[in-house]
Amino acid sequence: MCGIVGLYLKNQALEPQLGKLFEPMLLAMTDRGPDSAGFAIYGDEVQDGWVKLTLQSSAEEYDWKQLMGALEGRLGCSLDWFRNASAAVLKVQTEEAKVREALAELAADVRIMSAGQSIEILKGMGLPADIAERFSLANMKGSHIIGHTRMATESAVTMEGSHPFSTGADLCLVHNGSLSNHSRLRQLLKRQGITFETENDTEVAAGYLTWRLREGDSLKAALDHSLEDLDGFFTFAIGTRNGFAVIRDPIACKPAILAETDDYVAMASEYQALASLPGIDKARVWEPEPATMYIWERTAA
Repeated sequence: MCGIVGLYLKNQALEPQLGKLFEPMLLAMTDRGPDSAGFAIYGDEVQDGWVKLTLQSSAEEYDWKQLMGALEGRLGCSLDWFRNASAAVLKVQTEEAKVREALAELAADVRIMSAGQSIEILKGMGLPADIAERFSLANMKGSHIIGHTRMATESAVTMEGSHPFSTGADLCLVHNGSLSNHSRLRQLLKRQGITFETENDTEVAAGYLTWRLREGDSLKAALDHSLEDLDGFFTFAIGTRNGFAVIRDPIACKPAILAETDDYVAMASEYQALASLPGIDKARVWEPEPATMYIWERTAA
């Protein structure tokens, strides 16, 4: 079944409260997804020429300090990093490919959850409340965030199967539904140089958007193509460095609701996830139309 939620702040004065505003939204989706949860938050950007990566280990007491020391030696430059429970966020002035190559040699068991200039992805198994507490969600700051709660009806409960999925710089996607042609698309995208770490169909959808953007599409054009090339039932919430988007398939059998005020845009699978937001009683609230793109973007830095 699963639940998806997203919050995009139009009012920058609210950015210090992003996590506090978002946490009740994620928790409200517990009944739709009690097995695992995760979120992608945008903020704390690094400057051009730098890359920020979120790393995660299945071991709560992973020795990040040792890994970062070895990584500094391997890359020949200093790192800025911090630990968050079973994850670590690092910032380094070098190419992403060099960091990935070094990590593959030094710590093949560590997963790269996201990479870019703004994004951080944190996720894991357990109730949404446990995930929110584990990563101190309420204290997080940023411009926008999307999240997912999962009910594993067709596969095992694992961190690898948890959402969000990221397959390109600062791009992530959460998904309610299922794709019927993901196996064929996976093979096509692999031939285009897109790499995958799981068998989840949502990762294929994220990879598809990464490919279209890499080919020069705008986010709008990439989503337009997705309506032609992705078969199945889906509601997607997508995050990019500069924006937030929602789209449903042409049948739109998966639930979704949007709300907008002068301060924010919010999206959820059910209205109850929006009820805690300030000013929701005065918001414009509507159900997104089938096969229609809803995109909010700020000017690129």
